[in-house]
Amino acid sequence: MQFCSTRDAGRFAGARQAITQGLSEDGGLFVPAQIPAADLEVLLAKREYPALAAEVLGAFLTDYDPAFLRRAAAEVYGPRFGARPAPLARAADGMYALELWHGPTCAFKDYALQLMPRLLVEAKRSLGREETTFILVATSGDTGKAALEGYRDVPGARIAVFYPSHGTSEIQRLQMTTQPGENVAVYAVQGNFDDAQSGVKLVFGSRMVQDELAQRGVQLSSANSINWGRLVPQIVYYFAAYQQLLEQGAVTLGDKVDFCVPTGNFGDILAGWYAKRMGLPVGMLVCASNQNNVLTDFFATGVYDARRAFFRTTSPSMDILVSSNLERLLYHAAGDAAKVRGWMESLASNGRYEVEPAVMERIRAEFAAGCADNAQAAAELRTQFERAGYLCDPHTAVAFKAAREYRARSGGAAPMVVLSTASPFKFPGDVLAALGQPAPQGEFEAMEALARHTGQPAPAALAGLRTLPERFRQTIRPEEIADVALGRK
Repeated sequence: MQFCSTRDAGRFAGARQAITQGLSEDGGLFVPAQIPAADLEVLLAKREYPALAAEVLGAFLTDYDPAFLRRAAAEVYGPRFGARPAPLARAADGMYALELWHGPTCAFKDYALQLMPRLLVEAKRSLGREETTFILVATSGDTGKAALEGYRDVPGARIAVFYPSHGTSEIQRLQMTTQPGENVAVYAVQGNFDDAQSGVKLVFGSRMVQDELAQRGVQLSSANSINWGRLVPQIVYYFAAYQQLLEQGAVTLGDKVDFCVPTGNFGDILAGWYAKRMGLPVGMLVCASNQNNVLTDFFATGVYDARRAFFRTTSPSMDILVSSNLERLLYHAAGDAAKVRGWMESLASNGRYEVEPAVMERIRAEFAAGCADNAQAAAELRTQFERAGYLCDPHTAVAFKAAREYRARSGGAAPMVVLSTASPFKFPGDVLAALGQPAPQGEFEAMEALARHTGQPAPAALAGLRTLPERFRQTIRPEEIADVALGRK
């Protein structure tokens, strides 16, 4: 299968090249030139998650050896993801939660970032590439730790993660700053996630930086969801959710299912759209945003305007104003790379762009949107716990609120699956407060109090952070990310 750039449909790359490269040379994102159709019965018969993953991956990564994909999936999706990867739990109001936080870093990013390094190493081996790959990652919270853990001590790779200073939970921050590994580095960036992400994108777009690194035998790449190797593994768990609904008798084969996804950079919900295009019976994809509701406004008006106040919320992984993966959806909906290039140039220069009504009509046929502020998310979190005994984190609570409101206004009778993206013990103080409980000032004391109140144990990977030394304490300005890439900081 070939992949083309969202900004130049005539610029192609194979899967291995797209994954090693990350971004197209023109700044665009790689998308599949054709979306493969799945034989749904055959695919859903793959009861074990590794077999299901290998089948979905193989449909897109056609220049990888299928035996390698089967082996890699079996190695990754094993005991570290619990008894059953991506388990489906029943929540309140007839909804379900697809729990994607049972992996090694307690966030959904593990499903992609435990596999992605293997895809990179294999691509380099088969292409005869011997340069060092330097992974630059901007994170709003969970991606950083998952990427660090995935790429830790991977041969031929280095990784630097950039997170917004004061823009993550304390547990998220400690997960990154205590990370072991000889090839890892972590930096706090003054500003918010968009400042960090813009700084990383400027480095990728700098020919001077690229040329200087090339002389040293180093190539830049990304572990953010702008890299296709990060996005494609996320398609798998939509099929896994449908499998479990079939097993539970909630649907029969062919019945449509709606999904609601807490959304920041738009990669996780876009993976659901690709699953739908492969043939999974997906009804509506509901995009849930927090108070940084630029996506909610976009779906309502067709205007993407990032020139607005930025809010730090209790769902920090969604504190994003520039959702990079929306570019992929725009390319598929418009079918015109020149238009996409123009919109992205307008975003870069003016902070906004406007999409024509015909394109928005196609998008709205498959996507809905909703949002919740901190108070609304807290109320929803408490509702889920009190009605069904279901404990979720603030990001998932945002999605539950958006899902419930969508069902109320649409009258939808289809099952609604909410993607539960992080462990509630990553945000223990905020979760306790939402449950009406006093929250100790210290995060680890709050974690213990949350476990006592709910009767649920804190994941060992989070509780154990208390005893680990912090290795990385440096704070930099966004423009200094280039100095990091060049080894000057």
